[in-house]
Amino acid sequence: MSTDSTPAELARRLEALESRIAYQEHWLDTLDAAVAGQEQRLTRLERLNTLMQERLRDQQRALQENDTATPGPEDEVPPHY
Repeated sequence: MSTDSTPAELARRLEALESRIAYQEHWLDTLDAAVAGQEQRLTRLERLNTLMQERLRDQQRALQENDTATPGPEDEVPPHY
């Protein structure tokens, strides 16, 4: 980098740097919005997963209670006894 740059050259370089910074800020904002959207989606999916696990446990519990409450064919006494 030379120290004898003209004011026009310095102005051009400054403008190029400002342009790059503006472009980077735009992409940072875009990425930030994408990450925020993914965080919201992840939160919803985690809540849904928890709800589905609870319902599955409830259904398994209900099936187990139904199996123990209702006598099956193997529990019935044959008619000749």
